Amino acid sequence: MLEEHGAGLVIFDNLLSPVQQRNLNRLWGVPVFDRTELILEIFAQRARSHEGKLQVELARIEHQMTRLVRGWTHLERQRGGAGLRGGPGEKQIELDRRMLDSKARNLRERLARLERQRRTRRRGRDRREAFKVSLVGYTNAGKSTLFNALTHAGTWSADQLFATLDTLTRRLRLPDGQQIVVSDTVGFVRDLPHSLIEAFRATLEETADADLLIHVVDSVAPERTEQMEQVLRVLEEIGAGDVPMITVYNKIDAAGRPPAVERDPCGTIDRIWLSARTGAGLDGLRAALAERRADIVQESPAHVETP
Repeated sequence: MLEEHGAGLVIFDNLLSPVQQRNLNRLWGVPVFDRTELILEIFAQRARSHEGKLQVELARIEHQMTRLVRGWTHLERQRGGAGLRGGPGEKQIELDRRMLDSKARNLRERLARLERQRRTRRRGRDRREAFKVSLVGYTNAGKSTLFNALTHAGTWSADQLFATLDTLTRRLRLPDGQQIVVSDTVGFVRDLPHSLIEAFRATLEETADADLLIHVVDSVAPERTEQMEQVLRVLEEIGAGDVPMITVYNKIDAAGRPPAVERDPCGTIDRIWLSARTGAGLDGLRAALAERRADIVQESPAHVETP
C-alpha cells in the first residue's frame, strides 16, 4: 500500500510502543507517527501565545522521555572517559534523560511564573465580583465562532482541530444590563494524551473556577453523543464536573432546524439550539445567560448584583 500510494508517512490512530514504532519505521523506511504525536504536532502548529508554545513544548518533551526506553539502539551504548557531559560508563540514555529532565524543569518553572500572573489577574476579577462563564466542548464544535458572535472579540477561528489553544477572556453585557466575563478555552478530544492534559492543566483549571459553563456541541457531528461524553469526562478530571452548565447545540443551519430554548423538569434552561455562524438563536442564549446568572447569584452570596 505504501508503494502503491507513494506514501511518505504512516499515522496510527492509537498509541504505539517505542519498540513498535522503531520496528515499523525500520521495516517500511518512512516516518511512523502514533495518535499522540499527531495531536502534539497539531498543537505545535496551532499554539500562538508564549504560554501555549511553552505548554506544547513541555508536553512534547514529556512524551519524548517515554520514548527513550528501548527506543533506539544507540541508547544502549556506554560512554567511556570522563568529561563535562558524563562520567565513565554513563549510558547515552542517561545523558539524554538528564538533558530532557533539565529542559522540562525549566519549562515548568516558566509556566509556573505565568500561572502566578494568571492567578493575580483572576483574583482581580474576583475582587470585582465578575460572573465567570467558560465555553467548553469538543474540538471544532464552534466555540471560537460562538465566542466571537457573543463578544465581538475578533479572535481567530477556523474549521479545523484545535484552532484555539490559548484561553481568551472578554466582557459581555447581558440584556438585563449586567456584565459577565466569558472565556474561550482549548477544545477536548477523545483519548487526549495525558502529557497534554498535564501541560494544559493550569489553563484548563480556569474552567473549574467558572460560575457557569457553556458546553458547545456540534449538532451535526456523527459522533455527537460520544464527543459530549468525552467532554464531560475531562471536566470531571479537572474538577469542573459540578459547575452549572448550559448545553448549546451549534450549527443548526447545517442541521436544518430552527433555534430553540429548552428547560429541564425543574424549569431551568439547560439546552439551547442555535447557529453561531448565522446568529440564529443568539438572543435566546443571551437571555438564558441573564436568567441563569440571576439564579446562581441569588443562590450564592459570593456574587453581588452590579450594573
